[in-house]
Amino acid sequence: MKTTVLKGNQVERKWHLIDVKDQTLGRICTQIASLLMGKDKVTFSYHRDDGDYVVVINSDEVQTTGKKLKQKIYRHHTHWSGGLRELSLGEMMTKDSRRVIVSGVYGMLPKNKLRDQRMTRLKVFVGSEHKFTDKFNK
Repeated sequence: MKTTVLKGNQVERKWHLIDVKDQTLGRICTQIASLLMGKDKVTFSYHRDDGDYVVVINSDEVQTTGKKLKQKIYRHHTHWSGGLRELSLGEMMTKDSRRVIVSGVYGMLPKNKLRDQRMTRLKVFVGSEHKFTDKFNK
């Protein structure tokens, strides 16, 4: 019995539309990460990128549980002395709600060389309008 391995140009990538309105942030990020990795396909392998494209709409209406809007902190450093910047989840949602979903999915993908390549296939939009409508009408 032979095992066939797909090459990079033989991978068939699908497009998935996910509406995150009234869905929990962590649960939807795990589903998105699984689609980006291609874990739902029978050809899945950890060392290859078999994932699909994911379009996320209504990112400003994602829900969280508990007191996360005030207690969850996003930190980054500007690499200058005293340059630690902190934003709560509530502040981040008002500033740019797309970054919340991108950050959640980025943290759930495996920490390897394929992570940045997979993240390029994630498209996040604030409202319900997006420019990839022709990909879903096939």
